[in-house]
Amino acid sequence: MTVVGPFGLTVRDSAVEADVQSGMAAVEEGLFEATKSDVPFITEAAQHLVRAGGKRFRPLLVLLGSQFGDPHAPGVVPAAVVVELTHLATLYHDDVMDEADVRRGVPSANANWDNSVAVLTGDFLFSRASRILADLGPEAVRVQAEAFERLVTGQILETAGPGEHSDPVEHYLEVIAGKTGSLIAVAGRFGAIMAGADESVVEILTQYGERIGTAFQLADDVLDVASDSHESGKTPGTDLREGIPTLPVLHLRAHAASEAGTDEDRALCELLEGDLSDDGRHAEALRRLRAHSALEKARRDTVRYAEEARAMLGPLPDCAAKTALSELCDAVVHRAG
Repeated sequence: MTVVGPFGLTVRDSAVEADVQSGMAAVEEGLFEATKSDVPFITEAAQHLVRAGGKRFRPLLVLLGSQFGDPHAPGVVPAAVVVELTHLATLYHDDVMDEADVRRGVPSANANWDNSVAVLTGDFLFSRASRILADLGPEAVRVQAEAFERLVTGQILETAGPGEHSDPVEHYLEVIAGKTGSLIAVAGRFGAIMAGADESVVEILTQYGERIGTAFQLADDVLDVASDSHESGKTPGTDLREGIPTLPVLHLRAHAASEAGTDEDRALCELLEGDLSDDGRHAEALRRLRAHSALEKARRDTVRYAEEARAMLGPLPDCAAKTALSELCDAVVHRAG
């Protein structure tokens, strides 16, 4: 029994383990092949984040989803490459929008070069993903297009912010479902479709991916506050310092504005909304938020989405892939623990 995926995931069947290991190796090779250009500078920029690594969570879901049909079907690995290329492309664009300096422990593309290079490199990756996708058939193109529309809509909703009468927490969860859940849902969907699985299985894995994708992002929100490590690929408290209102902060604001809110709650909100570029203020904000019930509430939300994902797997036949998908739910929750 060997670790084959992110978070120390293991597959408890030697044949499935071999399929997933060989598939992940093929995906890695496919990513490097897809990011090559006749222009050396483009290759360097396009492979910048590929070489930085990552959990490859989305390709893993494609490969596990394919176990409910023919995992050796010719479209499985290319579909996994498509979802990871699309994800990588969004990271280049996100870093420009967020003015991020670090991604996956290395300088972001916009910090390494400039914003124009980062945006254009993201566009290059989208084009390469589309070229591979075209060979997977019109249904795959439609599925990817619909997911990409949701992804962009989520980003626009985040940029626009919640409306005057909308609940900021519900708005944020809608943003996460679009920005993160949509593409992870496609990963599960592609795995099943490319392997020729039954339509019922395709739908189950799509819904599973949507929910575990949301849980995955919420776990990152918790990790940004709670972790002293670099487990999230960012320095703890990065989102706080940049003024990004993640779920623990939104829960804090809601609590402070309620009848149960205290002067201490409101003072913490003021601290978070102030200038956290000062290391002392930043450390104080992090310490106080870690001790607040809002963080635990965000953890419970993470668990809820992970458990919803696990529940979706119920109708699937018992097998090693189903067990691995269930254990992914545990792994995501553990990150937020």
